[in-house]
Amino acid sequence: MSIIIAVAALGGLTLLLAIMLIVANKKLFVYEDPRIDKVEDMLPHANCGACGFPGCRPFAEALVHGKALPGKCTVSTDEGRQSIANFLGVDMGTEEKKVARLACAGGTNVAINRAQYVGVQSCQAAALVSGGGKGCFWGCLGHGDCEVVCDFDAITMNEHGLPIVDQEKCTACGDCVEACPKDLFSLQPVSHHLWVACKNLEHGEAVLEDCQVGCTACGKCAMDAPSDLITMKSNLPVINYAENHNTQVPIQRCPTGAIVWLDDDGVVIKGKESKKIIRKGSRSMGSS
Repeated sequence: MSIIIAVAALGGLTLLLAIMLIVANKKLFVYEDPRIDKVEDMLPHANCGACGFPGCRPFAEALVHGKALPGKCTVSTDEGRQSIANFLGVDMGTEEKKVARLACAGGTNVAINRAQYVGVQSCQAAALVSGGGKGCFWGCLGHGDCEVVCDFDAITMNEHGLPIVDQEKCTACGDCVEACPKDLFSLQPVSHHLWVACKNLEHGEAVLEDCQVGCTACGKCAMDAPSDLITMKSNLPVINYAENHNTQVPIQRCPTGAIVWLDDDGVVIKGKESKKIIRKGSRSMGSS
């Protein structure tokens, strides 16, 4: 008899729990629009964050809920963005592609190391030891932390130990920005062709002892630029991109090529008075 009572009690408890689960499921059920899965499948699955959302799934949710337009996905193709727009019945919208830009051109052929760093081959580690040993305190240390953290193979180190960004592969995820201990990377719209490839804050010709392509704060670019386009701040030219910056005039008299023009493919164009760099090997201390 006791066994029957136990079985009945257990059965009753099981039935009660089942009813509670059914009720809870109905009460707590959150409807998810099935279009989210379809839109997510139409996205590039880069999960790069360039759209302003933490991944493709949250972005798909925002698209379906009308909180964003497909054009914000700068990693996808025009066809891919238009397909999503057609599926949702919305405008594609536009968003200018951004890419990572490096504010330094001081590779080993033009910049000097004043001390030899021995240790973990990492910019973060080297920067902790007297700034990394480079003559220019603000310059790229060349150990490639940015290349390591880039999941899209958009950054490679050239023969002079300087990061080169592939604009086609760059998703503007920002990982390189966070990885660089010298804060040399920033995310810029591709229309920002006029670019200052230096962060040195020193003034005068003495700068060239450490880096032949460093900005000497001569101010010629600011003097030649259209009104309010370039101002000198802390011995560096600062470009006001709110002004019409589609001009190569400011780069022409730069003696070191610290301010440059980047074409649509990211190729660097220097002004006519910039000194030509012919050295291929590493620059040693005491060399000109």
